[in-house]
Amino acid sequence: MSMQQTWVPRGETPTSRVACDFGPRLKFGHDAGFQRELRRRVEDFIRRTGLCQRDCPRMYVKTAVILAAFMLSYALLVFVARTWWQALPLAVILAFATAEIGFNIQHDGGHKAYSNRAWVNKLMAMSLDMVGGSSYVWRWKHVVFHHTYVNVKGHDTDIDLGIFGRLSPQQRRRAFHRWQHFYLWPLYGVMVIKWHLYDDFHDVITGRMGENRFPRPRGWELVLFIGGKLTFLVLAFGIPLLFHPLWSVVLFYALIAGIVGVFLSVVFQLAHAVERADFPCEDKITGRIENPWAVHQVQSSVDFARDSRLVSWLVGGLNFQIEHHLFPTLSHVNYPAISGIVEGTCREFGVHYAAQPSFRAAVASHFRWLRRLAHSDSIA
Repeated sequence: MSMQQTWVPRGETPTSRVACDFGPRLKFGHDAGFQRELRRRVEDFIRRTGLCQRDCPRMYVKTAVILAAFMLSYALLVFVARTWWQALPLAVILAFATAEIGFNIQHDGGHKAYSNRAWVNKLMAMSLDMVGGSSYVWRWKHVVFHHTYVNVKGHDTDIDLGIFGRLSPQQRRRAFHRWQHFYLWPLYGVMVIKWHLYDDFHDVITGRMGENRFPRPRGWELVLFIGGKLTFLVLAFGIPLLFHPLWSVVLFYALIAGIVGVFLSVVFQLAHAVERADFPCEDKITGRIENPWAVHQVQSSVDFARDSRLVSWLVGGLNFQIEHHLFPTLSHVNYPAISGIVEGTCREFGVHYAAQPSFRAAVASHFRWLRRLAHSDSIA
């Protein structure tokens, strides 16, 4: 797989053509050379340095560490722990290992950024099915719709919390949203439980995500969807119920899912639902976003903690969100290497490149953004 497959000419995304077959079609402005020049520079850097785009040894080692932590903490929690003080730390470790599977293994696999081999990418993407999600639904929701229409109301369902919160200026403000910068943080944890037990089933039954239609799984994809859900239910409830009472299993499932939900949701919000990110509106007449696709990706995303190797390791390179949206089929371990090229090219072309200096600064920015949306209908 070459870097050429990461890009499609004239500002379209690699997935926009297939998205247009099922969802409402949005067009982007004409590229004035930024996307073409950025692609040329990154491809030239990869050729000169011999950078391993996929099948990176570091990624295979990282996968082994994460899966070992997941399996060991699960086994000890289910088969060994007998007291709360034994179970609690194991549950926390299992929650973080589960989140790491999402950030790293399934995310790169789902974007075909893990390996040059299609079956390896598919296998890694299916790790999401093991921990409660659906790799099929996630591909449409995230890889297609979010990455094509990031931060566009009605098309990017990742910024849609329903009536519970307001993440975009174009969303309706309700009276109780005035407290959202306080109550949303624990509510993020509930979102994963809803995802496990309701969202994927609802999306598959209706064939819709927001204003976007998508094809329901059929054949082997349907078998994998059902099989994945059954596998998760057995791991989360079936096996533990053989060794522990119902109340304990439900309690620890809620605890683990809550931690995973807060971790996953907050990391995503720090990249898009913050003060320096754009939330563009489509022209209702032309169905067009004003900026070219590549400019739209940069200006609706914000990097954070780029100098922290620990943060980069833990969040699967998603602190380099701009680089990820521009080069989604490049393994995330390479984002730090190309970030200087991306930022420099943005500066030359007058494209706004935003980055928070630390994880803490990004959290504060998300808090301020929630507070602004809670108290004002009009956000500049």
